Amino acid sequence: MDYLQKTADKLVSERLFAGVEWRVDQGGKNIFAGKSGVQDLATNSEIPESALYRVYSMTKPIISVLALKLIEEGYLQLTSTLAEFDNRFSSMIVLNPDGHLAPADGLITVEHLLTHRAGFSYDFNIGCAVAPYYRQAELMENGYRDLGDIISILSELPLVFNPGSHWRYSVATDVLAYLLETVTQNTITELLRKYILNPLEMTDTNFTIEPENQHRIMQVYGVRSLSELPVLKRLPHDLSKPANLGRSHPLDYPEFRRGGYGLFSTISDYMKFANMLRDGKTIDGQVILSAGMWNLMHKARVSFPNNTFRINDEPFCGYGWNLIGRVMENVGEAQYTTSLGEFGWSGAAATYFWVDPIRDVTGCLMTQYIGREVPIDGMMQTAAMRMLSD
Repeated sequence: MDYLQKTADKLVSERLFAGVEWRVDQGGKNIFAGKSGVQDLATNSEIPESALYRVYSMTKPIISVLALKLIEEGYLQLTSTLAEFDNRFSSMIVLNPDGHLAPADGLITVEHLLTHRAGFSYDFNIGCAVAPYYRQAELMENGYRDLGDIISILSELPLVFNPGSHWRYSVATDVLAYLLETVTQNTITELLRKYILNPLEMTDTNFTIEPENQHRIMQVYGVRSLSELPVLKRLPHDLSKPANLGRSHPLDYPEFRRGGYGLFSTISDYMKFANMLRDGKTIDGQVILSAGMWNLMHKARVSFPNNTFRINDEPFCGYGWNLIGRVMENVGEAQYTTSLGEFGWSGAAATYFWVDPIRDVTGCLMTQYIGREVPIDGMMQTAAMRMLSD
């Protein structure tokens, strides 16, 4: 039985998601793929071939792999400090939970940026002392603001903890993208094209979409904007109107670029990236990451005792964090079917991917709903694992 199709059809029929697309590969070759629902509920249009999705934080693993590639190229090291390349970060201040400001007791490193231990935050982090300052500065609201301007603001705002002392999901990958631009004197768009997108033939992945391709973009739904205050109670799952993206995610502004979000991609393109993460190579054997760097990338750098890995009220039970995203450390704590060492990440609009080295399986889920309360990622991964065992 096609449990993936059955699961997706049920979610669509219950009006929890408008359109869902998925693909699962084993050994780099497709074994399951499908779609359910529509591109836009208002027009009832079919999901187009090569549908384009805003992958939001699934941008982060791509930027992180780019950073590892540039480390192999000799541009910087994991131990390199941000202050080495930008003196504005040489004397940061920490805003402690009690409201006391104090000088940071160390410098932010590349490893801190990759592992979200730099001391930065996000404006939607509940209970975070610096989140209100991020909201006031509108760091996420204006996609027409230059990446360098955002970094300038961050250099003047306090950190929420001393670098390396804690973990907090944050704008660290945006800062990392800026750092990569600084050390190479190229834009992050140019770097991605040279080192990741062109070698992997990811022709539909970019920060901007040309007008002739915008008809392929999936409609985004959801009950809140990412720039709003964090919710304190669960909101209804509502498909009655498109999500309000405001100016946060431009379609065709040529200067738009970020590190933590911003890429558009197709499921076919993103699977090229996911499949590369099986062994660090393209389908034709071109090395993106050496075996040594792949191993360095994959191992957990941050562990979370007692299932404390969460982003607000969303838990990531059993997972730790490696250099590009989550990695399964304790299957005995997992909440859905997985394997030791499975890794990947997800995006704010409910996109999701995973790489399972033990089974040599990769998978990707694409949909567009911000603020989802339904665990579609775990449900679809469970369905895929069930089909693999049949």
